[in-house]
Amino acid sequence: MDVNVYRKVGDKAFREDFGLYYEDFVEGTEIEHRPGRTITETDNYWFTLLTMNTAPLHFDAHYSAQTEWGKPLVDSTLTFAVVTGMTVNSISKHVVANLGWDEVKLTRPVFAGDTLYATTRVLAKRESRSRPDQGIVTVLTEGLNQKGETVMSFKRTVLVYRRGRGPAYDI
Repeated sequence: MDVNVYRKVGDKAFREDFGLYYEDFVEGTEIEHRPGRTITETDNYWFTLLTMNTAPLHFDAHYSAQTEWGKPLVDSTLTFAVVTGMTVNSISKHVVANLGWDEVKLTRPVFAGDTLYATTRVLAKRESRSRPDQGIVTVLTEGLNQKGETVMSFKRTVLVYRRGRGPAYDI
């Protein structure tokens, strides 16, 4: 996969144009998403408030100290959101729609102070039968902590534009 991330828009002028189009996806290709993202206590507390998650395991230090974890766990849906977000620049920058997430697995706890990274492998792709300007891509993403341990994984299916067929930044 050799993808040019700059488009010439004038003499000595280029525009960033990253993200994969349907044609760029190659089955078996693995992408390491960077930079990483360190999760803070504030991230976790705000996310639990924003999503109305009232499980004290995520925001009550006294309560959490009495659990097997000994401290608050990062809300698993925050981990899911961050890991998914880390993949957007490559996997879904040119998305028409997310079609689904499958086989979501939470394999290790995440705590404030952990840094998350993501790796994605392209599993399959096919042309859309009803939308000739688009294609369907399925990927497997793993979220890893700073020790290289997998903390979560999921399959994701996206509907993406073919090159030159979707909206463009022409301003």
